[in-house]
Amino acid sequence: MELYYSYCTFFASAIFLFFLSLFLLKPNRQRLPPGPIGFPILGSIPQLGSKVHQSLAQMAKRHGPLMSLRLGSKIAVLVTSVEVAREMLGTHEKAFSDRPVADAIAAQPNPELTLAWITSDQLWRSRRRTCTIHLFSPISLDAHQKIRHEKVRQLVRYIEMKHAAAEEPVDIGKVAFATILNLISSTVLSVDVVDPEFESAQEFKDLVWRIMEDFARPNLSDFFRLLRPFDLQGLRRNVTGCFERLYEILEEIIEKRVKERAAAAAEGVATGRNCDFLDVLLDQCQEEGSGVDRPHVKALVSELFIAGSDTTSTTIEWAMAELLRNPKVLEKARQEILTVVGLQRPIQESDINNLPYLQAIVKETLRLHPATPLLIPHKAKHDVEVLGYVVPKDAMVMVNVWAIARDPSNWTDPLEFRPERFAVEPGRKDGGFDYNGTNFEYIPFGSGRRICPGMPLARRMLPLVVGALVQAFNWRLPAGVSPEDMDMEEMFGASLRKAGPLCAIPSLIECVPSP
Repeated sequence: MELYYSYCTFFASAIFLFFLSLFLLKPNRQRLPPGPIGFPILGSIPQLGSKVHQSLAQMAKRHGPLMSLRLGSKIAVLVTSVEVAREMLGTHEKAFSDRPVADAIAAQPNPELTLAWITSDQLWRSRRRTCTIHLFSPISLDAHQKIRHEKVRQLVRYIEMKHAAAEEPVDIGKVAFATILNLISSTVLSVDVVDPEFESAQEFKDLVWRIMEDFARPNLSDFFRLLRPFDLQGLRRNVTGCFERLYEILEEIIEKRVKERAAAAAEGVATGRNCDFLDVLLDQCQEEGSGVDRPHVKALVSELFIAGSDTTSTTIEWAMAELLRNPKVLEKARQEILTVVGLQRPIQESDINNLPYLQAIVKETLRLHPATPLLIPHKAKHDVEVLGYVVPKDAMVMVNVWAIARDPSNWTDPLEFRPERFAVEPGRKDGGFDYNGTNFEYIPFGSGRRICPGMPLARRMLPLVVGALVQAFNWRLPAGVSPEDMDMEEMFGASLRKAGPLCAIPSLIECVPSP
């Protein structure tokens, strides 16, 4: 009976919202960008499918690079070309600098305190400045370089001892996730949250992946706001449970540090401090008028864990998948590393600038497999005229960087994995691009003031990990799997993951540098 009443409420609310949305959107309807008519009440929701980025790319081929579509009572605007992306994220950057906060995102504790979802410009600038200075500035990154080298050595040592000696398959995505998670936790909290055997990584991986999946999943509560109290798909409940567990873990670590600092202060000694990012945040908690308290600390730290670990490890997995799928590229990368670094010592960050082909492999991976294929959605602060059309206030704006990076008008042979395309050569229309947000053909980290703040860390970490895996081991696919038969299916979410895990067999190389 309760289920019956829930369905009745759903359909009655949906019908009401449908006609209400028609009335409210009527003034701008004639000037909206073109788009699909959609279904009654639901609009284009049924057309999204499980791979939303691909479905939207197909729609854009029919309706144009600036397209509007109705999602329930919501208006969404899709950007699928370089020219429109430059107009939206460049010319009208400030007008589209807000974020729509989905119901699943609002389920986390204090979403308004995170970098991605802050609505206050002043608070956003303050939080971003804190992260930039103490985590992502060149000085800070150089100071934490030893931590990154140590985590990569632990990764190589683990694969060598547990897999390479017996030539057993290793789940590259899992070990990459554990490595990045420990890197973040060691940098931010001065502790490893994953054990040396990487066994405890699974709980964190499950938590993060469930959160990222629910963040990105189409949700009726977002398309029909009156349905939010019912949480018909259970996404809010799922996210709440995941964050409760994540906050339990963080609370234990933070509380221990607070007690150590208090004991040290009482004794008048300079202990109890690790001089890490957690200490920076706790110092701000003690500053009068800073506006920082314990909820701020947990919100920002959890955001670093969620955003950094999943996207980075996913990119590493895609890079290794493409190398195994393209043996000639893998061999060329190995020869470059052998020539520049050799086998007598591990690869280091100082070597990266001398390894242009390795850098090109990372860039090409991010082109074909951007970690966030639609970026984090933007929201119009007010009605904005773009290329003769009106993007109405509060419309959700999505930039399909996955489609832009596969557009043949921007890239030669766009579906091929060709790192050489990033070589700077005269006459190449797709050469020399970087992911700093100024080349709109290639913006895997976004552009403008809302560009991913962690990009400087990714720029160092991605080639370091991929280079270390290529330098330390020979890799082959399991028996019965050929490069041509590899599963390269995508799974859409807040990050673009491989649908199936990449398992490959490492074998030792003679004269491998000792960890």
